[in-house]
Amino acid sequence: MKIRIKRIDKSLPLPIYETDGSVGFDLLAREDVLVEPKEIVLIPSNVIVEVPDGYALIVASRSSTPRKHGLTKPHGIGVIDKDYCGPKDEVKIQVYNFTNETVEIKKGTKIAQGLFMRVDRFEFEEIDEVSNKSRGGFGSTDNQQ
Repeated sequence: MKIRIKRIDKSLPLPIYETDGSVGFDLLAREDVLVEPKEIVLIPSNVIVEVPDGYALIVASRSSTPRKHGLTKPHGIGVIDKDYCGPKDEVKIQVYNFTNETVEIKKGTKIAQGLFMRVDRFEFEEIDEVSNKSRGGFGSTDNQQ
């Protein structure tokens, strides 16, 4: 399947899968960015992506980003919807600097990875009662043997 993608800065390469076994492709910083300690920043990724029908683009941390840069995604993942692909809809990488030092991200740095995930849409049917018993709430499986 081919994915339609627009690069904003043509001096940076298109995303690629680095190995035959890679399920994610790297997203690069489009510009130099400073992230102050304990600050959340959006880093532009240089791409606008037309996500195909039946898919979502998931933006996830690269495993090396926390170790190399002291940055993490504050909400775990980003979800890029199919209809987020207009002329101003550049994918941005939200990062949190968990260190006590300013982090400098240079243009072209691999800052996150993208994965296409198949998704379904469902209709909701409201009910008045549920038929299953409760498990015990948040963390309820921690004490089960």
